[in-house]
Amino acid sequence: MKNFSLLFALIFTTVSFAQTITSKKEDANVEQYALLQKVNQYYPDITLNKSVTNFYADGKIIDTQQEFNLDTSKFSSYKIGIEPDNKKLLFEYVSDETGKVYGDVTIFKGNALRTTFSEKNNEINVSLNGKSVYLKKIK
Repeated sequence: MKNFSLLFALIFTTVSFAQTITSKKEDANVEQYALLQKVNQYYPDITLNKSVTNFYADGKIIDTQQEFNLDTSKFSSYKIGIEPDNKKLLFEYVSDETGKVYGDVTIFKGNALRTTFSEKNNEINVSLNGKSVYLKKIK
């Protein structure tokens, strides 16, 4: 009986925490677009695009992604994500020229701090407002 009660409680607990996640392609909201503009101002390789796909749980944005038509670009993959607080952007792109490049840009007290990892060049680069402040080649 004890095991049955424990199993019963576990099932109801799991069901009560289930969330419905939905996605909706829409224009970036004011805060999202402000982040994209600020990032693009200092880092033009991060594309400025107003269309986003927002993922919602219980009516709140939990993730934002951008998709791009790569047919006429030099990229074989290009992804951008925006965190829910609209202070951090994640990016990843791949091309023959650059190889795989990924990282993030965080807005801190109005400044754009970027951390970039380049697999082709084996480099880590940290930039502040578009200027490199740290570059390390990994052996």
